[in-house]
Amino acid sequence: MATSASTPAPLPSPWCDAHIVVVVPTYNEAANLPQLVEELFALPLPNLRVLVADDNSPDGTGEVAEKLAATHQDRVIVMHRPGKEGLGRAYVDGIGRALDAGAEFVVQMDADLSHPTMYVPQLLGTMLATGAGLVIGSRYVSGGALAEDWPLYRKALSGWANFYVKRLLGLQVRDLTAGFKIWRAEVLRDIGLDKIHSNGYSFQVEMHYLAHKHGHKIVEVPIHFNERRHGESKMSLGVKLESAVMPFRLRRQHRKT
Repeated sequence: MATSASTPAPLPSPWCDAHIVVVVPTYNEAANLPQLVEELFALPLPNLRVLVADDNSPDGTGEVAEKLAATHQDRVIVMHRPGKEGLGRAYVDGIGRALDAGAEFVVQMDADLSHPTMYVPQLLGTMLATGAGLVIGSRYVSGGALAEDWPLYRKALSGWANFYVKRLLGLQVRDLTAGFKIWRAEVLRDIGLDKIHSNGYSFQVEMHYLAHKHGHKIVEVPIHFNERRHGESKMSLGVKLESAVMPFRLRRQHRKT
């Protein structure tokens, strides 16, 4: 049977056999979540599921997620968390649930459509080809790019944050603050989610650092990072301060290990 122009050809094994859970933390993302889920399920990855970890969004994101779960049956998992406790806490809970649900690979991505879903098969393929434990969708390797409509101050802040963290922690990863990536389940278990202390965006740095400290191979592939479609950024002053302090804490905690 011929494949229509709107339906991608199925990927061969081991892509099509991979049990993937995409963990998506949400807070006020009701306008973006349906499109994200539809795009993910349009990928030629039949064993891909989506886990939504919602922080009791006042805009009804949790209810939207439940409707998507009803439509897509067992392919959408919804976690209703008690309130807004930070990106890191949402990811820890969501990743833990994904592992309990039998995920072989766990994808992290934002709900705001800034991470193009078309890269998910490439992240998986790179992981399978290289044997990496973590593959990062990177804005700062050759071929990667930031959204053209991103404000200049945000581009400067992102670039400075990566430079600052790399210098402090001595890591070779170019995009240490990246939020789009795929993990092997065994690497996540080896790191230990109970060892994660970050609440905000510094969660990304902490996870990358722990993967490095445990000796896991990290590979970066270029992506084009988009501006969010709807809603507002959750980057508060408190989150920025935590992100500035976390590298010092990590270096102090692990300098003897």
